[in-house]
Amino acid sequence: MDDARSRLMRCFSTVFSALLAGSCKRNTTNTAEWDSLASVTLIALVEEGFGTELDISALGELSSFDSILEHL
Repeated sequence: MDDARSRLMRCFSTVFSALLAGSCKRNTTNTAEWDSLASVTLIALVEEGFGTELDISALGELSSFDSILEHL
């Protein structure tokens, strides 16, 4: 799980480069930085980085670092 956490942290850090790495875990869709473009970019990076395709019906539930990590 630590490997998955590290890989997801890299995805978040890429999308939210203005944030410090430690704060990515607190980032949710309720923050100004996480808009629709950031969501699409993040999901694309996660799919590429983890070699998976996320179910489009689950995207609404993937609204935080922890929820995405748990889904993976």
